[in-house]
Amino acid sequence: MITNVAQYLDETVNKFPDKIAFVDSKRSITFETLKIEADKVATEICNGGYRKEPIIVFLEKSVEVVSTFLGIIKSGNFYSPIDVNMPVARIEKIIDTLQPKVIITDRKNSKIANEFAKGVPVLEYETCMETNVDYGLLSDANDKILDSDLAYVLFTSGSTGIPKGVMISEKGLIDFVEWATDYFKINEDFIFGNQTPFYFSFSIYEIYLTIKNAATTFIIPHELFSYPGELMNYLFEHSINTIIWVPSALCMISTFRALKAPYLPELKRVLFGAEVMPAKQLNRWISAYPNVEFYNLFGPTEVTDTCSAYKIERQINDNEAIPIGISCQNKEMLLLNEDDELVTGDEVGEICVRGSGMAYGYYNDEQRTKEVFVQNPLNNRYSEIIYRTGDLARYNELGELIYVSRKDFQIKHMGQRIELGEIETAIASIDGVERCCCLYDSKKSRIFMFYLGQIESTELIEKLRNIVPHYMVPNRSIKLEEMPFNLNGKIDRVKLKSEYID
Repeated sequence: MITNVAQYLDETVNKFPDKIAFVDSKRSITFETLKIEADKVATEICNGGYRKEPIIVFLEKSVEVVSTFLGIIKSGNFYSPIDVNMPVARIEKIIDTLQPKVIITDRKNSKIANEFAKGVPVLEYETCMETNVDYGLLSDANDKILDSDLAYVLFTSGSTGIPKGVMISEKGLIDFVEWATDYFKINEDFIFGNQTPFYFSFSIYEIYLTIKNAATTFIIPHELFSYPGELMNYLFEHSINTIIWVPSALCMISTFRALKAPYLPELKRVLFGAEVMPAKQLNRWISAYPNVEFYNLFGPTEVTDTCSAYKIERQINDNEAIPIGISCQNKEMLLLNEDDELVTGDEVGEICVRGSGMAYGYYNDEQRTKEVFVQNPLNNRYSEIIYRTGDLARYNELGELIYVSRKDFQIKHMGQRIELGEIETAIASIDGVERCCCLYDSKKSRIFMFYLGQIESTELIEKLRNIVPHYMVPNRSIKLEEMPFNLNGKIDRVKLKSEYID
């Protein structure tokens, strides 16, 4: 019986010890070497006497991060990654919340780590690699791990900018791995091209599906996502057949007309999620790669990243919202209205999720946990906690679930209740618009529209008037030279708001 995801590695090593597991810009690592390095990390942690404790990983995105994650899990503890480029103020907030027992870094970043460690022991990766593996010690640690133990804590700020530590259990992660393996029919022939940071929940796809299924993941250098031509060359040269990216990365390629520069004959699957994918941009990809499978994924970090998936098998018009699909195995999405009743017809409701893949809540933050991890209002017979995602959705005429917007983005304007996401969908469908974002100035009751594209603002507004009611037409239109993105690759709405509204 699998009680922790590191056991997947042990099973894979028995079958494919010499197969390449992960590749970064400096080295590649086989499954056998990955296990050896993970065992060394685990031994060093166990020698410190730590168990069920939080351990920070402060390393540049690399194969060493993966072996460190696995080593921490093998030791019976749980990890929390911090990006080396993260602002110090945010790092300090995370440390204050997490109160880690150890910080694992390398010699290159050791000085920086010691500056914010506040007395927490700093362990260098190179020191771990000098350790002799104690298999007896690791066996004892493994025997004590339960699937209810934490696997990791990922810090996400959402729209507030205040870090929240999402607690994911081994069972939740195992459920995710088993569902994704079965749903996408993953095997050792999959070659992933990783885009998302390892502190972003989307990355669990490449990390743990590679380990479970003896696949291979190429950790694509971050700088290539500023050069679409070079990025496509990288995918071509490494025969990458599966990508799981945020829409911003996909749109960057389609916007700059680089979809066939060069053409990718090995590409078989494109998965996207974490933010809305404009249908117009998706259709450019489908037109260029008609034989590729495309999937829209939905789910926040709090539900072990994904709670629904939708395979694109019909024509999606440019002015449509792409459906988010049906619930993953062992998870159920409940669409509840303001009276906490299941919606009827095309009524808009909040997506709530139940199932074993749900997070335990926010680390060391009982108040915010209680606000969104609540008793299922449809069940008054026994304790059953559901997660309120804060995402609004409705069913279309085909019975498909359609994401509308964040609950935070639902506004009252000119006496009408409006979802900003619906305005964004309409704007994105107009020729000449590449990316867009809408925000609301509640003090002056104004809708702001930000966009990239060749079309001028006056023409865009005129075309928009033919698509949406007059009360949904933005009061102010701002054409940007560049759209700001946060560290996760999503449109940085907080930055836009601070620069143009606050």
